[in-house]
Amino acid sequence: MVKPTYFETELAQTDKHLRELQHAAFAEPLDSEKATKFVYRLYHRASLSGNFSDFERAEAAIDRLIARTRPKEDLCLLKANLDFKFHRHAAVKRDFDMAPSLYGRFEGRSLKADLDFQEGRYEEARKQYEALIEEERTWDNLARLAYFKGKMGDVDAADALFVEAEDELTAKEMRSFAWVELQRGVLDVTRGKYDEALEHYRRAERAYSGFWFVDEHVAEVLAAQGKYDEAIALYQSVLSRVMKPEVDQALGELYRFLNKADLAQAHFENALRAFLESAEQGHVHYYHHLTELYANVYKNGPQAVRWARADLAVRENFATQGGLAWALYRDGQFAGALEWSDKALSSGVRDSHLFHQAAHINEALGRVAEHDELMRRSKAINPEHARFHVHH
Repeated sequence: MVKPTYFETELAQTDKHLRELQHAAFAEPLDSEKATKFVYRLYHRASLSGNFSDFERAEAAIDRLIARTRPKEDLCLLKANLDFKFHRHAAVKRDFDMAPSLYGRFEGRSLKADLDFQEGRYEEARKQYEALIEEERTWDNLARLAYFKGKMGDVDAADALFVEAEDELTAKEMRSFAWVELQRGVLDVTRGKYDEALEHYRRAERAYSGFWFVDEHVAEVLAAQGKYDEAIALYQSVLSRVMKPEVDQALGELYRFLNKADLAQAHFENALRAFLESAEQGHVHYYHHLTELYANVYKNGPQAVRWARADLAVRENFATQGGLAWALYRDGQFAGALEWSDKALSSGVRDSHLFHQAAHINEALGRVAEHDELMRRSKAINPEHARFHVHH
């Protein structure tokens, strides 16, 4: 008998708890404690599966409970975290307004700092992360500051903070430990250090076995190392376990990298169909994927610009500014592309991909010296940028 993985065990336990709670959760008279446990378990289940339909089920239950009771602080915070996860920033602010005490609560301030970062208020985010850590060195805020430092190019400080975050975790928090190890691996990937990245990913797998999210990252590194068959098999395994069109997109990118156009196209079409269906339903979290697909795969400049502008309207930061710059480049609007590329670079972010695209935009305008300098900066960060990679 094959021993279940840690992921399978946690998912089974979560489903068991949900079955035990589901009939009593909203029964009359309402037991708010049971109902709250139920909605938290639904959110936890969605976080494990990664399936958007599970998050929708959790969101419906949260909204139902808030409607049945007054907007309690914990429920509003849970709803705010869900809205933030799917880039619904205006909704996050409404969630806070339902329970204004969240603005002063430690967890609420952490989420507000994340919102600042995602909306381009980088200095405000940094100050808040540091202030929160000064009050209490929680693993999640250490990881938040680590992510910030990594994006701004201070990789050594970022990794040191991630190590400290791991030290704050207990033996019961192995999924969180695995997540931090993944972030350390991503830092290595952005610098072309694939062996080191794979070591972190393998450590994450040992800490929390069977997690599709780890396998997705391992597949990218295997492809970058030229182990294409292993990478393809792993991506296919992930697709059999989780309904995430971005994995279809990644596998399509790998097939395209290998000049297997027919295989690539099938996965791109699956991804595009899912992204468009999501957008048609009013969801915004796949706008950046639509931008990338239309810009890089279909070479459809007008559609790339359409979705890049929509993404920018939701959250303006270096990523969405860079996305619009590249979409405008694909559409032949080189002057506008340069304007938005310069805005993205002014953020202070040190990203090989961002510099690489900026170099091509400058080249299109005949700015040879600027192109050469940006290419130099891109290669200085990641000398292996030409290998397969997924732009997360």
